[in-house]
Amino acid sequence: MPHTSAMVETKYKRILLKLSGEALMGDKDYGIDTDVVKSIASEIREVHSLGVQTAIVIGGGNIFRGVSASARGMDRAAADYVGMLATVINSLIFQDALEKKNVFTRVQSAIEMKELAESYIRRKAVRHLEKGRVVIFAAGTGNPYFTTDTAASLRAMEIHADVILKGTKVDGVYDRDPMKEGGAVKYDNLKYIDVLKAGLKVMDTTAISLCMDNNLPIVVFNIKETGNLLKIVRGENVGTLVSS
Repeated sequence: MPHTSAMVETKYKRILLKLSGEALMGDKDYGIDTDVVKSIASEIREVHSLGVQTAIVIGGGNIFRGVSASARGMDRAAADYVGMLATVINSLIFQDALEKKNVFTRVQSAIEMKELAESYIRRKAVRHLEKGRVVIFAAGTGNPYFTTDTAASLRAMEIHADVILKGTKVDGVYDRDPMKEGGAVKYDNLKYIDVLKAGLKVMDTTAISLCMDNNLPIVVFNIKETGNLLKIVRGENVGTLVSS
């Protein structure tokens, strides 16, 4: 259950944290850096201890990317299903990391695998959140051709989250890739429509359109910087806010 420090004022009462699989790699080229997972789990525990109801969607790109596999000749639907299984692996590893920090956690999978995770049921997920459990949504939407970004938008709306917090390796949204090009300019605020028009790599277009249609704000921030998650939840300006 959340700790007694729930007296601290928070801007958001229910959040959905979207983590890319790549965020779990640390400096590795592939797989999972357990130190990074432990560090992010500590950040989540801190936010959770304030009474903030927390759901998580994790990508699988650190293990398998459906899109790039289909580009190399694999059937896209088959490749996407393998990618969904990669997200289940990440979710179970994350569950273990959180529970080692005494945060009660449930994994709900969009693909049934009852020995490993609960099947996704919206009302059950909301009940877990209300009881102070962190809920990790695995296997994307359960459908090929949809990314985990879209899954994050969909789940966030289904559970009535106040915001999507997208944790990445960079500290916000830029007009071009700051990792590859010098002089990239960071945005503090963006409108959904500007993200779509400029083709900015915030989330894929389906996810952005869903958020725009339902007026769900997105904050893109650097998950690697300690304390960022807590700052956002407390209402500090961190990263880039995408809204109407």
